[in-house]
Amino acid sequence: MDPSQVQEDKANDVHSLEKGAAGATDDKSGAAETVTTETDDGKTKVTDTTGGTGAPDDKPKKESFIRKIWNRLNIYLMLFVLVVILAVGIVVIMTIKSKEQNLDTIKGQGLSTDALKQLANSDVTVGDARQVLTVQSNAIFAGSVLVKSNMEVAGTLKVGSGLDIPSLKVSGPSQLSDTTITNLTVSGTVNLQGALTLKNGISVAGNSNFSGNVTTGSLTTGSLALNGDLNLTNHVVAGGTIPSASRGTAVGGGGTINISGSDTSGSITINTGSNPPAGCFVSVTFSKRYSSTPHVNVTPVGSAAADLNYYINRTTTGFSICATNSAPAGENFGFDYIVLA
Repeated sequence: MDPSQVQEDKANDVHSLEKGAAGATDDKSGAAETVTTETDDGKTKVTDTTGGTGAPDDKPKKESFIRKIWNRLNIYLMLFVLVVILAVGIVVIMTIKSKEQNLDTIKGQGLSTDALKQLANSDVTVGDARQVLTVQSNAIFAGSVLVKSNMEVAGTLKVGSGLDIPSLKVSGPSQLSDTTITNLTVSGTVNLQGALTLKNGISVAGNSNFSGNVTTGSLTTGSLALNGDLNLTNHVVAGGTIPSASRGTAVGGGGTINISGSDTSGSITINTGSNPPAGCFVSVTFSKRYSSTPHVNVTPVGSAAADLNYYINRTTTGFSICATNSAPAGENFGFDYIVLA
């Protein structure tokens, strides 16, 4: 035997190691080699190398740890998928309801810097009619601003120049400094805390009540009713149309008369002529008839009228001045009169 050559054991080369690992019998014992296989029903059977089949193993095969974990994961996975489906359904329902509610509300929209640049350079539309444009900073409009719908101002509204409003409705208290109004119609009560200055007169169709003093440079009224006393601190000037007067027979031949004043007060001048008889000197006719017979007060003027037994006749249309004795011829005298209804 050559020691330099590798020695081969041809008799035991193939199955020497496998037999020891597979549980085969030792060659020295002469026992047959056995092979273990698995049947379709999960049982095991033993077959020897000679072709014989041993009795099947009735013991069930034990499940692996990985298969147990997989079976449990299948149950949790199904539960997780079910929960995800329910969550998606709830989200879809809430989204639909939220969109329906947003149809009845106005959405808010901010104004970005880019949008402001677009507004400054061109005509653009920001948002829609159902959105609110919120400007956080101060805004200055160099041109005109047109509001096609209602405008609500939560704070104070200050106008530096003129304010042109075709129609103004104020529901609460208002403070106006200098206001020019062409036509003002007030359906309710007007309360003025300060003085009222009217440069073009005042026209009142109904009754007026003044609880305080009324100061006026000139007062023209068609009718004046006083429930209290009339206090006059200055002259009473009775103006009006001069009534007409006609000469009577008591002035004599060539005598004349002259009248000045109004229906309320005035003076009559008499120049007697020759041979004046007793009778009426003048007959006065009012410019406007009184509703009832007025009170006429006559006062003689001049010494020539001192010895006259004068008297008056009065009606709603006028009065006359007469005497029971004759006046001296060629004299100048007269009468002053005051008429009160």
